[in-house]
Amino acid sequence: TETQTIEVKVERTISAPPDEVFDAWLDPKIPGTPWNEADKFVLDPKVDGLFFWTIRGTSHYGRFTELERSSRMQHTWMSPSTAGLESVVTVTFKKQGKGTLMTLVHSGLPDTNPGKGHEKGWNYFLGKFSGKF
Repeated sequence: TETQTIEVKVERTISAPPDEVFDAWLDPKIPGTPWNEADKFVLDPKVDGLFFWTIRGTSHYGRFTELERSSRMQHTWMSPSTAGLESVVTVTFKKQGKGTLMTLVHSGLPDTNPGKGHEKGWNYFLGKFSGKF
């Protein structure tokens, strides 16, 4: 049987230009990025570059498939919560006045409680991240 999938969408308006927000999202020193809270991480932000991070014993990993500085990035995402499915995270950065509308869409998640839990997770990260500007 085919697993039913869901999509999670989280948006924040950040008071900094898109190139700054894009670069900050890939910077492990910035609180609110997934890499910042990792106990261990590997991050190679280029097309076909891999990432791996562990938080409280849970591993997350994937491969960057698109990187267009200051506008868009996309990578695959797997963790125990994706139940073996390779889900996809797409983050876009759109200029909005003097700031940036950052939109994160996580698609291909299993329609399960752990899959749905990603919405809470991304809201947590983006809330912390947007507070740094």
